[in-house]
Amino acid sequence: MRKTFLYHVKINNQTETNCHKWLNICREVYNSALSQRINKFKETGKTISCYDQQKQLTSIKRDFPEVKKVNSQTLQDVLDRLDKGYKAFFRRVKNGEKAGFPRFKNRQSYNSFTFKQTGYKLDGRDLHVKNVGRFKLFLSRPIEGNIKTITIRRSSTNKWFVSFSCDNVPVKQFPQTSKEGGIDVGIKSFCVDSEGGQIPNPKFFRQSEKLLRLRQRRQCRRKKGSSRRDKARLLVAVAHEKIASQRKDFLHKVANQYINNFQIIHVEDLKIQNMVKNRHLSKSISDCSWGMFFGFLSYKAANAGRIVIKVNPNGTSQRCSGCGERVPKKLSDRIHSCSFCGLKIDRDLNASINIRQVGQTCQAQTSDMLELVA
Repeated sequence: MRKTFLYHVKINNQTETNCHKWLNICREVYNSALSQRINKFKETGKTISCYDQQKQLTSIKRDFPEVKKVNSQTLQDVLDRLDKGYKAFFRRVKNGEKAGFPRFKNRQSYNSFTFKQTGYKLDGRDLHVKNVGRFKLFLSRPIEGNIKTITIRRSSTNKWFVSFSCDNVPVKQFPQTSKEGGIDVGIKSFCVDSEGGQIPNPKFFRQSEKLLRLRQRRQCRRKKGSSRRDKARLLVAVAHEKIASQRKDFLHKVANQYINNFQIIHVEDLKIQNMVKNRHLSKSISDCSWGMFFGFLSYKAANAGRIVIKVNPNGTSQRCSGCGERVPKKLSDRIHSCSFCGLKIDRDLNASINIRQVGQTCQAQTSDMLELVA
């Protein structure tokens, strides 16, 4: 299994200066390669491949000596990023989605560089990078598996992090259980499971909205390009970073709780991009970060030998979990009251039970089909 381990690092002034130099060189290579692709297409109607651009790195190093100090595989990764951006652009065009052509990068938007096999040495808590310096890692957990790539990243608040992408990470052992559960996510409560467990919605963004509003207004009043505006931007970034950290910590803990308790977890296959188009609920839906939660749940399940099954959410809130009859409800109706069987429970609990039942039905049908094929 492949897994990424992220660590905060401490560096001295000289190492930080070298990191900024590398970022600027990588950014210039990226922008030059993007400009070359655009001009080539305008002149000939054809683009230039990533392989052809990588072959030009030798002549670039000869003409610009400062580029020689940057690891060759790091420069190749810069061109790989551009190529991935182009491929993603054409894929979105083909699928009829919002295209998003690759953009030129400024100093703030280009914030990381990557090493593959060479250019670094890991010695306990110290990471030594050739022509850059020493990075002291805050090892909050051990690095597992075989290191494939190392990425050095600068955050929006000017903190430095190192991420290790590792292969062959051992599967984490969890207590054996045969329990199955359904999870219904919402806005009033973050989620409710089929056993009656309810996780309140912390609404981290809503709690910090007033502070963000004040800091963003202060930033807008500052003159563009001034040091005072940069300080104001940093305060806005600190507030956003705190919200993101609180949210990730919360989602990790909730995901771990369900991975510990259930062997099979049934969740809704929500179209979140369509849901956020509702201008009345878009901010609250984004604040919940259901997509991030489902992502955490999926990779933690794969690491623990658990199973996450996504089911069609159509009708899970309107159908009675006791008798199966349809009981229409508005979004403001928080209690499910069935006139057919007399069941009266919380709306979200009813939906989570339906999600588990639908998932079990789909699982049984899949097993039957496999047996027929066999």
